[in-house]
Amino acid sequence: MKTEEEFNRYYDVNLISKLRDLENERKKLLPRAMMFLLGIGGILICFFSLNVWAFIVAILINGTLGAVFLPRFFKLKKALKVKYKEEIIKEMVYFIDPSLSYNSTSFISQSDFENSKLFIKGIDRYEGDDLVVGNIGKTEVRFSELNAQYETTDKDGRSRYVSIFNGIFFIADFHKDFVGETIVLPDRAEKLFGKLGTIFQKMNVSRPDLVKLENPDFEKAFVVYGSDQVEARYILTPALMERIMDFQKKSGKIYLSFLHSKVYIAISLNKNLFEPPLFKSMLNYKLVEDYFKYLMLIVNIVEDLDLNTRIWSKN
Repeated sequence: MKTEEEFNRYYDVNLISKLRDLENERKKLLPRAMMFLLGIGGILICFFSLNVWAFIVAILINGTLGAVFLPRFFKLKKALKVKYKEEIIKEMVYFIDPSLSYNSTSFISQSDFENSKLFIKGIDRYEGDDLVVGNIGKTEVRFSELNAQYETTDKDGRSRYVSIFNGIFFIADFHKDFVGETIVLPDRAEKLFGKLGTIFQKMNVSRPDLVKLENPDFEKAFVVYGSDQVEARYILTPALMERIMDFQKKSGKIYLSFLHSKVYIAISLNKNLFEPPLFKSMLNYKLVEDYFKYLMLIVNIVEDLDLNTRIWSKN
């Protein structure tokens, strides 16, 4: 796998000139963004000044300007985003592993997301981007950013959307035909209630049976449900449990499931990745380096979980 030193050299040779061109386009777009923000600011100032006529005039002027300039602004902003992803993110994916292909507008399907059984809440809004597909060693992988939400209403009947999952969703061939399903979730109950948390875990009727394992550190970090107790313990070997805990330390909150001969991994994030900056310079090595590190973190799942080692064979 590529190192940060190798990426630094690649950045200087292959990416910096493209980023300079993108930076020039960003600077041309910036005045339009500032006009929009100033217009909104003017409306708010007039509103809070309690001057009705000034507020009406501000609405009319900024509404007219918005109708003229905003469509053009958003069109240029979208074009810049597409160009950034095609010229920077796609090139980075190829640099990491030429066998991987990248599509900025595609994403893991909702059916694949639901088939993982990691999140069982009904989905009302589903979107994503940045799909990567290919093989890492012997292992076929797919991953993308996803945002799944459900709709709810407050006591006044107002509708709003609540996040089910936002982050990176990863699917890899586990090279075994599973009999049942094994689901590994972050353990909130045991963290909050200690041993009493086991009682709450067993009461989760929407999941298969609770699986108790012989690694106390893993038990504290995760709760495991499985439809086949023997298979769950067969999959979650002591070595794999250690690898999962090590990966969690690097990536943060994760969910895993083993079914349909695949491993599904959801990595929660509180931000969207691989987006171009609008109010900061494109010539920001730290930003691009962070994107490289995230890509390497995801690609290295195969190595971290030792998925290329074929300890089983499919029937």
